[in-house]
Amino acid sequence: MLKFLAFAGMILLAPLYFKGGYLMNVLVFVGIHTMLAIGLNLLLGYAGQISLGHAGFFGLGAYLSGVLTATYGWNPWLAMPLAALMVGALAFAIGFPILKLKGHYLAMATLGMGIIIYIVFNETVELTGGPSGLSGIPNLAVGSLTFDSDVKNYYLIWSFTLVTILLTLNLANSRVGRALRAVHDSEVAARVMGVNARLLKVQIFALSALISSIAGSLYAHTMTFVSPASFGFNFSVELLTMVVIGGLGSIYGSFLGAALLTLLPEFLRAAQDYDIIIYGGLLMLMVMFMPGGLVRGVPDLFRKLLKKGGANHA
Repeated sequence: MLKFLAFAGMILLAPLYFKGGYLMNVLVFVGIHTMLAIGLNLLLGYAGQISLGHAGFFGLGAYLSGVLTATYGWNPWLAMPLAALMVGALAFAIGFPILKLKGHYLAMATLGMGIIIYIVFNETVELTGGPSGLSGIPNLAVGSLTFDSDVKNYYLIWSFTLVTILLTLNLANSRVGRALRAVHDSEVAARVMGVNARLLKVQIFALSALISSIAGSLYAHTMTFVSPASFGFNFSVELLTMVVIGGLGSIYGSFLGAALLTLLPEFLRAAQDYDIIIYGGLLMLMVMFMPGGLVRGVPDLFRKLLKKGGANHA
């Protein structure tokens, strides 16, 4: 809990140092991407189930909130939980057949799911605006306070992100979290110990989708515009890279991966046409040289250097 309080304090005090501007807007996206990475990490890092279609759940949350508010005049605070429940229910329904698959078959199935959702966004022009996108989505507001600036959006997004971190930390340290790690290590052994592995995998798949949907709704009401281009296959790969680089099975690692992969494009704008190659290269290097991700790899590297330095002095 002390670690979480220190982290939360650092996050909440950050605007005092950056004082708005473009970087503050980037940090808003770090918060959204952290939520997405945490959701995917629950599925991949804890349950050991890969997904290449999580950008689709992110997009469904954004579009459902956007359509309900911009087209049908719903209150955003009602549209957001309804969208999350709908996306969670959809993930629960399709999770039973999809999660029977394993390995690259599962990866291909979730990839196909993400592509189908992306095509729906493009083809349902009357509802979603098609490739041109959906505009006129209202900002979130509490009474007279409207979240229409970078600093306000920062505190809004990070409030949700910090709650997500706290809840998932508790989940990871609970009986359910131990059952997920057991399924990750050996599904057969987990079944022998009385864990309903199939139901647990579907439940965590639905929870992961629900978190992604909430992040999507926040994205829609922050940007006030959504288009299919933001929810394609490339972004699913980027999310997967965030999780692997940060550290599988680590909630704080999800933040590190999200922060790195959100800030990195700002330094690689000249190579923007090759971003998917760069992400793929990073993914390969991390798997080869830091399989535990930054959250475990960096401390291990320091320990090795200290051990080597001590051996040289001796």
